[in-house]
Amino acid sequence: MTRRITDPKDFGRVAVLMGGTSSEREVSLDSGRNVLEALLRRGVDAYPVDGIAGMVQELIARRCDRVFNVLHGHAGGGEDGVLQGLLEAFGVPYTGSNVLGSALSMDKIRTKQVWSSLGLPTPRYVRISPTDDVVAAARTLGLPLIVKPACEGSSVGISRVFDEADLEHAVALAARYPGELLMEQLIEGDEYTVGILEDEALPTIRIVPAGEYYDYHAKYVAEDTQYICPGLTGAAETEMRELALQAFRSVGCSGWGRVDLMRDRNNRNYLLEVNTAPGMTSHSLVPKAARAIGIEFDELVWRVLETSFRNERGVRC
Repeated sequence: MTRRITDPKDFGRVAVLMGGTSSEREVSLDSGRNVLEALLRRGVDAYPVDGIAGMVQELIARRCDRVFNVLHGHAGGGEDGVLQGLLEAFGVPYTGSNVLGSALSMDKIRTKQVWSSLGLPTPRYVRISPTDDVVAAARTLGLPLIVKPACEGSSVGISRVFDEADLEHAVALAARYPGELLMEQLIEGDEYTVGILEDEALPTIRIVPAGEYYDYHAKYVAEDTQYICPGLTGAAETEMRELALQAFRSVGCSGWGRVDLMRDRNNRNYLLEVNTAPGMTSHSLVPKAARAIGIEFDELVWRVLETSFRNERGVRC
């Protein structure tokens, strides 16, 4: 059970960790500003910290009691387990998943390996490097397919490939980012997401972009993307929410997060990835799902911060 807090003083001094040096820095800064403002409105003693290097200085100076992490991505983001290990070494509680859940879910290839081993549905895939025979790999999967970096989020570096002639460009784009590349079967159907809060699945959201698919522009810039919540009804809604929660738990995640899925034309669900520090911008999906069941933004932020007590070690910085 998540510890319920009624007095903002019980949180102590809260560092809202945002920005960082990953490819998702700007989204993280936007999320962080929104979270910080919400906490201040609720009377929490919160202040901003930019990036892991800044957080190290706060820890050494013992200026905070807990951390609300809204860093996104890896390589200077806060979703790959590095930050979580740092905070645990200092005995500082934080929001979101622990070291294992963060590190595993950041790597889309390893996440899919876990899901496949458990028989959970996920698109067929091939792990590739820029020097591999990508045409042979594509023929193994069959077109159309997706090429993307294995450890990036926010649709960074992703290409949809419908013709072999486009493979070289897709691989070159994905290879701009560190780590392995993932070539994945493209599921043609509808895109969904399921937010997780306190280890319970929120209502599904069906995402209907104005363009061909839900890319970076549709996520963070466009005002004409439609979000239908709940995205399903009856048994189909229950099935997708249960699948998302199972997928979330299976890779060691806890507290809060988001699971992205596709649903094909035959109404079969496919797991895509897990986000352990989802966006909290005006376009973000977890706030939309929470609002559908009466949890407004400020209350959502409070409840996410409550999950930090799961990581309480009894030592404050």
